[in-house]
Amino acid sequence: MNRQFLTFTLNNSLYAVEVTKVQEVLNYVEPVKLPCTSSFVEGIINSRGEGISAINLRKRLGMEKSEVTKNTRIIVLEISHPKKENDESENIQIFGAVADSVEEVIELDESLIDPAPKFGNSIPEEYISGIGKKDDGFIIILNVDKIFTEKMMQGIAAIA
Repeated sequence: MNRQFLTFTLNNSLYAVEVTKVQEVLNYVEPVKLPCTSSFVEGIINSRGEGISAINLRKRLGMEKSEVTKNTRIIVLEISHPKKENDESENIQIFGAVADSVEEVIELDESLIDPAPKFGNSIPEEYISGIGKKDDGFIIILNVDKIFTEKMMQGIAAIA
């Protein structure tokens, strides 16, 4: 079975998220800074008339922040967390993830996706849902629901 992913770069490596999580890709705009936020929160931006948090994905994953270039993009992502007991509404949060560049949408067969390696990563294992193989390279497939936990995103939304 094939799955579709949006690929992007961070620190000269290729990453991906499932296209079902992607709402849109925006050219980089300078976020409005917010006081008292985590170091990886750049501020808020306008997406479809709504203010959303802009998260520096490099910093969230423990990498050095880079300079903004003409290729820098903001990937607007929609994450969901399991419903609470006795709660009818689904907990969906929208935010922008700053990436060095956005590449393309690709399809990968399930057979070309390996589990995340158990060692040798600077990124916590639970943040990686798999390693995709394409041509002669590898694509690190991120699990955005784990990277951006419900508690963390609620704290950011409360500040915004």
